Amino acid sequence: MPRARLTALTLATLTVVSLAACSADTAPAGTEPSTTEDVAADGAATQYPLTVDNCGTEVTFESAPERVVTIKSSTAETLLALGLGDRIVGSAFLDGPAPAWLADAADGTAVADPFSDEVPGTEAVLELDPDLVYAGWESNVAADGAGDRETLASLDVNSYVAPAACKAPEYMPNPLTFDEVFAEITEVGEIFDAQDAAAELVAEQQAVLDGVTPDERDLTALWYSSGSDIPYVGAGIGAPQMILDAVGLDNVAGDVEDTWTSMAWEEIVAADPDVIVLVDATWNSADDKIDRLESNAATSELSAVQAGRYLTVPFPATEAGVRNADAAADLADQLAELDLDE
Repeated sequence: MPRARLTALTLATLTVVSLAACSADTAPAGTEPSTTEDVAADGAATQYPLTVDNCGTEVTFESAPERVVTIKSSTAETLLALGLGDRIVGSAFLDGPAPAWLADAADGTAVADPFSDEVPGTEAVLELDPDLVYAGWESNVAADGAGDRETLASLDVNSYVAPAACKAPEYMPNPLTFDEVFAEITEVGEIFDAQDAAAELVAEQQAVLDGVTPDERDLTALWYSSGSDIPYVGAGIGAPQMILDAVGLDNVAGDVEDTWTSMAWEEIVAADPDVIVLVDATWNSADDKIDRLESNAATSELSAVQAGRYLTVPFPATEAGVRNADAAADLADQLAELDLDE
C-alpha cells in the first residue's frame, strides 16, 4: 500500500488517538470485563479482561494475545498490517504470498513459512501452543479443522473468526460494507491493544477508497471465481459485490442474496456482461479462465470475451480484509484502461 503519500493523514490520526488516550481516565481493575464498545468509546488503552461477541460466541481476553495461529490469508495479513507479525506462531491455509506492501512485514515470520497448506488439524494447532486461533472462516474452527471453539476454549485457547465470515443470519453482514471491514481492523486492534496502528491502517485504507471514482456508464460485470462445468461467481452480499459497488459495476449475479453462488453458463450468456472480473488463484489462474471462456462455443460469443474485456483480481483480495480497498482501486484503474465503446 502506498503509505508514504499518506504521511500527513497518518500523523493527524495518530495525534487524535494519542490525545484521546492521554485525556481518558484509566478504569480501575474490576471483576466485570470491558467490551470493545467501552474501549472505542473512551479511546484509552485496552482494559483487560476484554469480552467480544464474535459470531455469537462470547470470547474473553485476559490480556493481549501473544501466540496466534492464523488460518487464511486475510487473518494473517490483518496482523501483519497492524505490525503484529511477531505474534504469529503458525500460519495456515494461505491463498498466496503476501502483497508487496506487506512483504517486509511477512519476512522472517511464520507467514513466510506456513505450517499447513490446508485447514490444519487440532493436534497440529495445539503443538504450536497458541493462545488464539484467528480464523478467516467459521468452518476453520470446527471439529474436523483446527478444533471446535468450545474445545479450544476448554484448553485455554481463544478463537476469533473474521466477522465478515459469520454465518448466523443475525451476525452475517448483509451486505458486507467497507465500514464492517474497517470495524474488524478496529476490533482486532482493541483485542491486541494496538489501537493506534488500527486507526492509522483504517485511515490509510479509507484514503485509498476515497480515491476511487466509480464508473458511471452503467456497465455490467461477471465476477468469475472458479469452476468449469458449473462456474462459481461473486453474488450480491459479499466482498465481490462490495468491491464492484465501489468501482461502479453492476453485478449480473447481484440479485442473489449470498456471498458466492453457482451460475449456469446459459445464464451468463443471457446476461452478456460488459466486462468479466477474473479471480487469479494459484490453483485456477486468470489465464486458465480466459482459455476456458474462449474455447467454449457459447461463452466465446460473449461480448466481453470477443473484445477481451477482462479485469483481474488476486484471490486473497476477494475475501474481506486489508486488500479490499487496494483491489477496488486497482480494478478501477484496469477498467479505465479498457477500450470500451460508449
